[in-house]
Amino acid sequence: MVVVLVACSNGGGSSPDGGSPDGGSVTPTVGGIFTASEPWTEDVSSLSPDPRSAAIIAALDSLGGWGNGNKMQIDFSIPLFFADSSTPQTTIDGPSGDQYCYGGPDCDPVPLQMPVPTNANIEGSTNLTCDVADNDCHLLVVDTTSQKLYELYNATADGSNIDALGAFIWDLTKAYPPNERGDQCTSADAAGFPIAALLPTADEVAAGAVKHAMRFILPNDRMLKGVYVHPASHAGGPSATNADAPPYGVRFRLKASFDVSTFDAGEKVILAAMQKYGMLLSDGGNIALTFADDRTTTAKWATVGITAQSFAALTVDDFEVVDLSANVTLTDDCVRNP
Repeated sequence: MVVVLVACSNGGGSSPDGGSPDGGSVTPTVGGIFTASEPWTEDVSSLSPDPRSAAIIAALDSLGGWGNGNKMQIDFSIPLFFADSSTPQTTIDGPSGDQYCYGGPDCDPVPLQMPVPTNANIEGSTNLTCDVADNDCHLLVVDTTSQKLYELYNATADGSNIDALGAFIWDLTKAYPPNERGDQCTSADAAGFPIAALLPTADEVAAGAVKHAMRFILPNDRMLKGVYVHPASHAGGPSATNADAPPYGVRFRLKASFDVSTFDAGEKVILAAMQKYGMLLSDGGNIALTFADDRTTTAKWATVGITAQSFAALTVDDFEVVDLSANVTLTDDCVRNP
């Protein structure tokens, strides 16, 4: 089962991170929104490339490289919202026409109460109505009071409530194990990651550091069929039969030898994070990178010098594979961790 959550924008009442439910800025803590050490905040800059690195990179090259004509492009469509104890609570329920969470245990039980800022919108929409056909319709909200991250997949307003195909709650104080919420368990992202934790924001770049790995995406036919590797806990619909194709959850690290001298200061912040924390393969699609929408952040992507094409010149060969664990056969039989 693959569930994807709705991402929300930075906004909400005052918080320890400087955020406000109505759109204030957020200065990330070490490692971003999570306060404990996490698989995606691991410094991998000193690790040797995995023995299979060259073969995986070569296989991806042979399969066509990045999506979108082999150009590393950025998608800025997912907003990330911040809330606190003053933010209105909204009832989240299952969809009227489909089985909630596809009948699996991956999601958190509904109905549940979730803080939703008044300026929130569903991914791909200007409001809380999912009005784009076949869109993931994520909604992502960080509650700085309860230290919870709420991520919804395929969400839309239903009167005063929100119906979602999947709802996932993450504990921002918990140190998650290498298999996250549990092996074979999805999240708002196909790989089982918390989407918000892997989204760079313009405020992070303006502050001078992105202190976590980034989310990257490949077309399904360029990812190894039927498996994933930790720290992923699930895979979507990968279909490549080349045994060396990259699996869901693989970590790509920008080579230390990559010449960053021609890039602007803001772009160098992203490149430094790629070299220190890497990128984790999280979902299937054509746009390689996903950054948070800047509608509710203080800094804007344009002002920090980052555009959708900032990293278009980066090739697959500029990266190497590190921290590679053993393949886990995909069964979709989710067993949640305590």
